[in-house]
Amino acid sequence: MPDPLDRVRDAAAARGLDIELRERPAASSLADAASLLGLQPADIVKTLVVKKSDDTYLFALIPGDLAISWPKLRALVGVNKLRLPEPDLALAATGYERGTIVPIGSTNDWPVYADASIVGRRIAMGAGAHGYSLFVDADDLIRAYDATVADISQPAASAS
Repeated sequence: MPDPLDRVRDAAAARGLDIELRERPAASSLADAASLLGLQPADIVKTLVVKKSDDTYLFALIPGDLAISWPKLRALVGVNKLRLPEPDLALAATGYERGTIVPIGSTNDWPVYADASIVGRRIAMGAGAHGYSLFVDADDLIRAYDATVADISQPAASAS
């Protein structure tokens, strides 16, 4: 399997997506990663791979300062059961380890659902490999992946 960063670069190029990959020190949390990059947690978008009951998946793009809203996402997708898969299933579904997952270059082209709050912003996200962040204009990413944009987030629990 090709290097994850090469997969990301090749997939972005194939979709005409302008990305920047930036190496960064290892981060112990999203807040730590934001600090290392000089960003706010809201500027880092988590790519959550979500398992549906029929063993297919979807990607949910959620700003780092928010949490996924399961009721909103279930209603949008039209299913009554969604869950985060175990790390080995997430890897099998995307080709990326948890903490590095990004729709760009995923081994499967799962549907992408983007939280409406990322529209119009330049965002940082996983880059397919530990120790890297990917920067992209959210609108370009949404367009390149024909993502469904909706309110799929809720305030994060204050205990972080």
